[in-house]
Order: sequence, then C-alpha cells, then structure tokens
Amino acid sequence: MTDHVYKSVEITGSSTTGVKEAIDRAIAKAAETVRNIDWFEVLDIRGHVADGKVAHYQVTLKIGFRLEG
Repeated sequence: MTDHVYKSVEITGSSTTGVKEAIDRAIAKAAETVRNIDWFEVLDIRGHVADGKVAHYQVTLKIGFRLEG
C-alpha cells in the first residue's frame, strides 16, 4: 500500500433545500478545480430563519485531497 500525503482546506456550501444539498454543492464545486478529493468532515452547520422557517442552510466542510508526488 502506498503512503499518501494529504492537504486539507475549508469550504462552505449553501442551499435553500437542506444540509445534504449544501454538502453536495460544496463538494461538486470544489471538484471542478481540486483533484484527488478523498474525504470531507463537517465542521459547522448553520442557517438563516425567515418568517419562522428555515430559509437557508450553510455547511462548512474540511476537505482532504491527496498531493501528487
């Protein structure tokens, strides 16, 4: 098995429909410019309330990607 070295960065995804959608959107957008994404960790979940209802979700993720050698 090859040993890997990873770099991690924080990103925040948002959605009006849910936490999963915010995560999916963040990962999809990051994957457009970052290669070798292998994992993510949810760091924070927050949202915005309007008229007594959840109007917006924000999820901050740490994503890890393998550095190329």
